[in-house]
Amino acid sequence: MIATVTGVVAGRHGETLILQTDGGVGYEITLPVGVAVRLPPRGSRVSLFTELVVKEDGWALYGFDTSTERQVFQRLLGANGFGPRLALSLLSALGPERTVRSILARDLTALSSVSGIGRKKAERLVLELQDRFTDVVVDPAGTQAAGSEDAVQALMGLGYGVAAADDAVRAALAAGAPTETPQLIRRALQQLAASRGAT
Repeated sequence: MIATVTGVVAGRHGETLILQTDGGVGYEITLPVGVAVRLPPRGSRVSLFTELVVKEDGWALYGFDTSTERQVFQRLLGANGFGPRLALSLLSALGPERTVRSILARDLTALSSVSGIGRKKAERLVLELQDRFTDVVVDPAGTQAAGSEDAVQALMGLGYGVAAADDAVRAALAAGAPTETPQLIRRALQQLAASRGAT
């Protein structure tokens, strides 16, 4: 098993990274969106926790910021009908912390809002994996502030998708937004407007 890879960012296309190691080997690593957007520029040195998935049609290496995120990915692969692509979509949309919370809380709305996961798959995910996530330790430093869940739900009520809402709230918090829900919603809306204007 390839547990970690350290090297220099040699190239990147979307969520696919080429990481050049000191030994001269370049690894192609697929990342969740949240990890990909935080990557430093080309030429920078990074370390990733990795999971090698072997299938009949080939091997694929997936990379994560933390061992917890990799652990969540591994557990998701244990669900019937959940391959690496669907597991990665879930982590990209919700992040590891919210994925764990959604499964433990049976939040079918959040789970089924992810592309490729309908209501039936969300129900099966909870049924098969709820007991397997009770021992997953979510890093408190990685969790969002208390008011962020309400802010995400409010943005979803305004018509934004769960991924866009979650990203906007995270960006607002990272920019120093207050954790009280009304102010956080306002700052997140500003983030969404700025993102729309930049595209």
